[in-house]
Amino acid sequence: MARPKEFECEQALQKAINAFAARGFEGTSTDALLQTMGISRQSLYDTFGDKRNLYLNALRRYTTDSVGSQIRELNSSPSAFEGLEALMRFVVSQALADPEPRCLGLSAVSEFGRSDSEVAAITDTVSKSFLSALKWRISEAKATGEISKDVSPQTGAEFIAAALTGIKIAARAGATAETLRGIARMTLRGLT
Repeated sequence: MARPKEFECEQALQKAINAFAARGFEGTSTDALLQTMGISRQSLYDTFGDKRNLYLNALRRYTTDSVGSQIRELNSSPSAFEGLEALMRFVVSQALADPEPRCLGLSAVSEFGRSDSEVAAITDTVSKSFLSALKWRISEAKATGEISKDVSPQTGAEFIAAALTGIKIAARAGATAETLRGIARMTLRGLT
């Protein structure tokens, strides 16, 4: 009879996400992962394969969950512009809620750029989904006159995505709540 796993896989994966987000792939040793996750080396290999596969699983889970949460906020209001406002508030509040804000998605892009095709495929997939959702809401807001008719949905979506990245990085650098809220307000103002 097979021995039951001695750890909760989802909790271990979340701990790995936190470790990789804090120190990156290269900066996180296998021994540090084992200690952080509270599992044995054999459990790591049996469950996740190796450090790289664990990283890819962690990145996939984190980016899917993170972008899913952002899209839910974006779609939380019947008004497209209010949905954009809700998204901006959500990202600012997430950044402020963590005393050491981290984003595994940004960490992956910063560490690997386009040099790792598997990492790029994961980040590209969620980025396309997010940009598509943003373009849809921007198109809706244009149709109802909530934002300028001159705003290109594609460019507007890329602008908002870049601003959200900036908010996350500014938070990690120690920006104040007012600074982050100011970035969010200016971003939205840029659409009107």
